[in-house]
Amino acid sequence: MCGIAGLFHAFRPAEPDPATLRRMADRLRHRGPDGEGLHAEQHLGFVHRRLAIVDLAGGAQPMATEDGRVVITFNGEIYNHGALRRELGALGHRFRTRSDTEAILHGWREWGVDVLRHLDGMFAFALWDADQGQLLLARDRLGEKPLHYARLPDGGWAFASEIPALLTVPGVSGRIDPAALDDFLALGYVPDPATIYADVRTLPPAHALLLRRGEAEATTIRYWRAPTAAVAAPADAAGELAARLDIAVRDRLMADVPLGSFLSGGLDSGAVTAMAARAMAGISTFTIGFEDGADERPVAARVAWQLGTRHRAQSGTADYVEMAAEQARIFGQPFGDHSAVPTMAVCALARRHVKVALSGDGGDEVFAGYRRYRFHSLADGVRRRLPPGVRRRMFRGLAAAYPAMHWAPRWLRARSTFTELSLDSALGYYRMLSKIQFDARRRLLSVSMRSAVDGYDPSDRFLALMGECDPDDPLLQAQYADLHTYLPGDILTKLDRTSMASSLETRPPLLAHELVAWGLALPAGLKLQGGVGKQVLRQAMAPYLPAEVLQGTKQGFAASIGRQFRVQAGSLRARLGGEAMRDSGLIDPSAVNALIDAHEAERGDHSQALWQLLVLEGFLSGHGQAPMLAQSQLIRG
Repeated sequence: MCGIAGLFHAFRPAEPDPATLRRMADRLRHRGPDGEGLHAEQHLGFVHRRLAIVDLAGGAQPMATEDGRVVITFNGEIYNHGALRRELGALGHRFRTRSDTEAILHGWREWGVDVLRHLDGMFAFALWDADQGQLLLARDRLGEKPLHYARLPDGGWAFASEIPALLTVPGVSGRIDPAALDDFLALGYVPDPATIYADVRTLPPAHALLLRRGEAEATTIRYWRAPTAAVAAPADAAGELAARLDIAVRDRLMADVPLGSFLSGGLDSGAVTAMAARAMAGISTFTIGFEDGADERPVAARVAWQLGTRHRAQSGTADYVEMAAEQARIFGQPFGDHSAVPTMAVCALARRHVKVALSGDGGDEVFAGYRRYRFHSLADGVRRRLPPGVRRRMFRGLAAAYPAMHWAPRWLRARSTFTELSLDSALGYYRMLSKIQFDARRRLLSVSMRSAVDGYDPSDRFLALMGECDPDDPLLQAQYADLHTYLPGDILTKLDRTSMASSLETRPPLLAHELVAWGLALPAGLKLQGGVGKQVLRQAMAPYLPAEVLQGTKQGFAASIGRQFRVQAGSLRARLGGEAMRDSGLIDPSAVNALIDAHEAERGDHSQALWQLLVLEGFLSGHGQAPMLAQSQLIRG
């Protein structure tokens, strides 16, 4: 796990400015406190901040082939590098280190761009081949490791693991992308390929950019796709899942430094830890509990005792009004998942004892653990029983007649349910997962921002993604959409940035790409049955985990912030009515005040929207000046 950055110019043979490269490296210091490397030659420069995990002595980067003609700066882990070394060695390649990085260099020389299909792991890297005049920027299949890039005004390119490193490069402006702001308010994160900045893009998972000396444009390559239709059920799906997860976990125990596992008390982290405990006696486990949230420390302690782990737990509280200001520093742009606060706390706890931690992330997306999958499947069953015209008229009428009841639990909010049922499947699912609905977003935006995003709707992305899947499998459609949006944009971004803030490497075995493809392609009944998700995973873990974990429901990993925001309504008004928000011209102050008033008076729970606004305020406060808007067009692509 490391930080990478660099500059490339297809037409300018001079070496890049070393001062700019060092500024980029300085912004990535937290990702790699163990060392820094710089490589510069005609057309390009690479920098690398190292968090040493494998081959502590020989794995320094940037790394070059023996003749110096192929150079790489790499972030991640290649779990099958041993097998690749043997295969490449049989083909005549000679290795000088034990580092997984070197396997990519030799793999490029043997297979070219197809090396990406040979790699099993999490990665983001830049590889330069001087003989071919080609620069390859690549990102892993699920988006575990980040990679952002910018096209410079002089025709050059810049890339980096995190956005702030790119903002140190002359020519990369702080112009705000209006559509990205709308995305953030709708979803709580900015989905790729956008970022909040018009000049900065995100390389999507399973994609690569190939840049060539003497050519102005890049070639985009997509080298992996998730399944879009289910296949026949395996004879013993639970047994096969246990075997596949065991392999994935064992692969991810590769390290020359202390390694542990997060253990929340839930099924996913319990499954990963159970497999790890079988392979590594006395593995360390870590749990964090917040007194004002779902505290699973007692369950986690019982699981740890049963598995024989060296368990450490910690309790704490958090001032979410204050923590919101920290999010921009950690994420480089607005990020609206407040579970980042406890996630950062458990990463800090783990880092005091280990340098690598396994996590249970990905289980909900792959094996249908989210409650919204159950609601979506039920809603789609209703949709299929009624003619579209009848359904739309009937449920629109019911939604209009039913009270809003924003304060009530999800299952009592029939107005929302009726509205979703009136919509077609993909729009209904998008509305279900939206943080702030369309009309509420338009009320929050300033007049100029409303004009800037006129004609844009974040739902279009979900319609396109769900349209790629089997139309008769609504569960897979929803999972597929989440795999391309929520998983990389929220879950994996949260895991990477919060862990890297503590210089901790995290590895989610449930996102081994072959396991993901196998799990997604299971028939719906093996994932969601009787309103309960992750059925096949529960069956697979029955020999290893206690019944309270196997039968438990998802609690989440975040405190309830609604009461805290009511108590601190005065602080919210001061922050959200302050200079940064006023001068930005992005948000309507009267709409924000109305939202705070309604929340304080308990006329609805608006804590999520208020958290996102606080995060936005923290971002704008650190921006340094009133942001410029890229209003001439909605930046996409």
